[in-house]
Formats: sequence, C-alpha cells, structure tokens
Amino acid sequence: MSLAIAARHSARSAVLLPLPRAKTCEACPGRDDVCATVRSNDLGRLAAMRAPQTVAAGTTFVDEGEPALHVFTVTDGVVKLFKLLADGRRQIVGFLVAGDVFGFAAGDKYTVSAEAVSPVTLCRFPRRQLERVFVEFPGVERQLLDAVTRELAAAQDQMVLLGRKTAHERLASFLLSLLRRQDNPDGSVDLPMTRTDIADYLGLTMETVSRVFTVLKGSGCITCAGAGKVCIVDVDALAELADGAARDDA
Repeated sequence: MSLAIAARHSARSAVLLPLPRAKTCEACPGRDDVCATVRSNDLGRLAAMRAPQTVAAGTTFVDEGEPALHVFTVTDGVVKLFKLLADGRRQIVGFLVAGDVFGFAAGDKYTVSAEAVSPVTLCRFPRRQLERVFVEFPGVERQLLDAVTRELAAAQDQMVLLGRKTAHERLASFLLSLLRRQDNPDGSVDLPMTRTDIADYLGLTMETVSRVFTVLKGSGCITCAGAGKVCIVDVDALAELADGAARDDA
C-alpha cells in the first residue's frame, strides 16, 4: 500500500465512526425503501448484518478502483459520487440522499469515489453477506434490484441533461430531482453542496450556475430559505423550464 493511500485510510479511521446500536432500523429512511419488505420482528436479524457508521463532511470514504467489499445505504446526509480523469479534472456523477443505496459494481472494484458532502450516517453491508441476506429476506433482493434499476434510469437522464439541455434546463431539472427525493414537507430543497459541486455535476461553470440561480430567483420560481436551502415557489413553471417548454434566454 502506498504512503498516500495509507495516509488516507488512517484519516478515514478518525472520522468513520460506529453508531450505537440503539439507533434502530425502524426509524431509518431505508425502512420505506430497501428494507420495506422486512417485517418489524425481523429487523433485529437484519441489523446484526450491518455496520452503522458516521462520516465527517468532506471525507472521501470510497475510492474508485478499490476492492468493492461493501454496499452502503445512506440513512442521513448527502453523498457525492465522482470520477477523476487522468489530468485531475473531476466529474460528479451523482448525489445521494437518505434512502439511496450504492456500492454495487459489475466487477470486483468500485467504479466511482464517494465523499460526504455533509455529515453522513450510513449502513455498511459486506458484499459477501448479501447472498445470506437475499436468502433470508428475498424481498430485500427485489428492492435492491429496483434501486439499481432507478440508478440506471438516473444515469440515462443525466446523459440527456448533459447532452441536450441548456444551463437553465439543467439546473431546473436538478432542483426538481432533489425536491422529489428529499420530500421535505415545506417544499424546500437542501443544498449542502457547493456551487462548484453543482457545476461539476451539471457540466457547467460555477459562474453559470450562480447566474442561473439569480435568474430563477428573479423569475419567482425559487426563493432562498436559509443557508444551503432553497424553496421551490412555482413547481409547474420550474417543470416547464426543465422540460424545455419555457423560454430560458440561455
């Protein structure tokens, strides 16, 4: 192991902390998604297979190319998935929120890196134990297949977004996606990621992202709702813009 990799793993050990078992599966966002088919009286057995942990904001806890030994479920916070090009440029390929699953790989190595955007809690399952989980809880296998299918659909949507949409359409699509996935009762969207993160995900410059945010606020589609949060005021108008039905002056 190189000194750089050893140092990174050492740093992780200081911020990748176990959660107390008292944090039960019953209150986990995954209870309504991946673990929805598991009966309440069976949750204890499923919990015994997991390793609940916290990750400090700004920590890369999965490296592209490392052995894919675990599958993760995000239970709180936001994670960004990214790839690095040979020249150091970065492409963010996705943001994960509570209830999302990642870590599946076609081969034996992770195909993307993962970093905690905000403080994150997650459940880590060893891949070698997944077969036992599938045998004991067959519904979990179906739910995970659904999660992988949704991930594929999201990747296809991202191809359309990067290839065909304008800057205004891209940001509108991004905000609507987070609105659906976060499902905040007040209609707000949490944005703990930086403008640079959003730009890297949408294939734009940071200046363009900031300018489009200003345009959307000026049009009345969104308002600021505090640090790292926006409120979607006119969902229909934002949806029309995302679909290319509205003029965006890009």
